Amino acid sequence: MRPRSVTTLLATLALALAVPATAEATPGSGVTGTIFKQKTVGDTDYVLREVVIQPGGYTGWHYHDGKLYAYVKNGTLTHNSADCGLDGLYRKGDVFTEPSDTVHIGRNLGTTPVVLEVLYVLPHGSPLSEDAPNPGCA
Repeated sequence: MRPRSVTTLLATLALALAVPATAEATPGSGVTGTIFKQKTVGDTDYVLREVVIQPGGYTGWHYHDGKLYAYVKNGTLTHNSADCGLDGLYRKGDVFTEPSDTVHIGRNLGTTPVVLEVLYVLPHGSPLSEDAPNPGCA
């Protein structure tokens, strides 16, 4: 290999190593959802949905473009924020909210399904959730 080729190769490798890898979304597992009702008022979509997380299941890291209001109908939901800390442990009968644009994950570490009744209040046309990469949590 000629010296010029070695220089070009080293420069290409340095550039490749300097560019951060594209982070990948973390898909959920053991989660199903059923929409009961949808309504649009002005520029806001209201979606009422039941979410079931099976034992050992998780939502994957994600965020929402609007606010959520949730009621725990069954089970215990473990809720972690992007700083890897526990930001909620919600049991049957609890009510909680999730603010918009906050990366989080919900997990069922119990032995019974977690059943949530969720009201999504979203900007019109927004998806129910947006996938996010794992922020570096175990």
